[in-house]
Amino acid sequence: MVLRIGNASGFYGDRFDAVREMLTGGELDVLTGDYLAELTMLILGRDQLKDPTAGYAKTFLRQMEEGLGLAHERGVRVVANAGGLNPAGLADALRGLAAKLGLPTRIAHVEGDRLPAEDGVLAANAYLGGAGIAACLAAGADVVVTGRVTDAALVTGPAQWHFGWGPEEYDRLAGAVVAGHVLECGTQATGGNYAFFRDHDPAVFRRPGFPVAELHADGSAVITKHPGTGGLVDVGTVTAQLLYETAGARYPGPDVTARLDTVRLTQAGPDRVRIDGVRGEAPPPTLKVGLSRLGGFRNEVVFVLTGLDIEAKAQLVRDQIEDALATARPREVRWELARTDRPDAPTEETASALLRLVVRDPGPEAVGRALTGAAIELALASYPGFHVTAPPGRGAPYGVFETAYVPASEVPHTAVLPDGTRVPVPAHTPEPAPVPTHTPEPTPELPVPAPAHTPDPAPVSAPELPAPELPAPELPAPDLSTPELPDPLPEGPVRRVPLGRVAGARSGDKGGDANIGVWVRTDEEWRWLAHALTVDKVRELLPETAGLAVTRHVLPRLRALNFTVAGILGEGVASQARFDPQAKALGEWLRSRELDVPEELL
Repeated sequence: MVLRIGNASGFYGDRFDAVREMLTGGELDVLTGDYLAELTMLILGRDQLKDPTAGYAKTFLRQMEEGLGLAHERGVRVVANAGGLNPAGLADALRGLAAKLGLPTRIAHVEGDRLPAEDGVLAANAYLGGAGIAACLAAGADVVVTGRVTDAALVTGPAQWHFGWGPEEYDRLAGAVVAGHVLECGTQATGGNYAFFRDHDPAVFRRPGFPVAELHADGSAVITKHPGTGGLVDVGTVTAQLLYETAGARYPGPDVTARLDTVRLTQAGPDRVRIDGVRGEAPPPTLKVGLSRLGGFRNEVVFVLTGLDIEAKAQLVRDQIEDALATARPREVRWELARTDRPDAPTEETASALLRLVVRDPGPEAVGRALTGAAIELALASYPGFHVTAPPGRGAPYGVFETAYVPASEVPHTAVLPDGTRVPVPAHTPEPAPVPTHTPEPTPELPVPAPAHTPDPAPVSAPELPAPELPAPELPAPDLSTPELPDPLPEGPVRRVPLGRVAGARSGDKGGDANIGVWVRTDEEWRWLAHALTVDKVRELLPETAGLAVTRHVLPRLRALNFTVAGILGEGVASQARFDPQAKALGEWLRSRELDVPEELL
């Protein structure tokens, strides 16, 4: 029997109606929701400073006003990490809601992820696996809420419960991890943020449906969506999500280390992609811990420069502001000129460029009145056409996300069952995974730092049935040594075009690092990409990576390369160190850059 797990949230603030859509739009056994991200933990931490009873995703509680009844009617279990920093508080609120609605809903929660925090740290949370969720479901819970578990644990937990997998069934667990990673960001698996959206009718992408994974007991899965919903599920959309916020071949987490270089994707019908062949290894003995703290205070002003002499106007106002800040200069002052203007422009907006000033300091004074006064006082005393996009404010606190690692055995992972019984969840700490035999290609002139994070672990799979469309073929044990590159294309005529004419990309953040996954759709394109897009070429195409460590990882089965760029996001998304603080569009910038592409591929 297939275990059908759907997702209704990829982040805190995702489509509110998705819970109802998923519960009423088709068959489901479990509905999950991912509400937590690095920035979310900081937001929840600040909420708790004001109200100790807060700290969870209030949106989820509002969604459950309707969702509890719909789930009860249809026999669907609900599993969400919306508990944030206070899963017990959310569980209590859900019990009150169920009583108000007259529903016999059994509520459980998972805790133990929150660790003692040092001074200045708002929250320290370990990334737990799925075993606590499985224990709650086994005790009859209809709804399980957690704190900081890995995104994939929302799937591995239900799968472990449903199929009874043991902690060392690594291949099955790894298959579930991959399926969970595909589901975790919601509509990014069904055509959202998809590089090749122009290859399809635009109407397809106006309101993508949320994804569903049909899990099987052998660890395989089929990714699909409810009938009649928008969006698209094909090998490309699933590949894009697989590359999102990952790095090399090994994808470690508390349940298992999944081998992304063994993943096989097959189109199994309209809006159906089969995932199989995934191999797994033991999880690492440590758990990642996310540390959220306040980093100081920041402020910004965006000056609008219109018409002629843009560079000179920018220099004038920059010199004026720098003079004004000389006696109380913030610790960090950054200027960025975005040449959004064009010559002989038909509108004032398209004739204008933007000069962005960002300041940071440990205290509020240097980024507050000192800056706003300097900017406002220039209104009649600076470049011709002086104005700003918005009046400068008083400055605001910003956050920093850091990672640490602790032995898994030291984290008090606990399942709190519907009757209140507290069940300790023992850590699975086998021998550590073997040292990789393949060393990724480092930036030539820079040492490559150790990975800044342990990616989220994942789900567990389902019943002994092969996917109906495609029986699972017997796979030889994959070669997990250094990946072999395909033979390069023979020499021939080339044309200078954007990389995106051939390749797709998806990028994202993990702390201060960014990743860019790049993939192609045919074997011939792969023969070209694998040799053309080197670390040196990426550094040439993306000058902002100068001075940063860039690492290339090769994933031949996905026809993909994954690049990690260390430190490009400063201290993480909450610090807003960059124009695109989560590197969401870094891949699209890369796709827009031009290089020589064989004409036979165009």
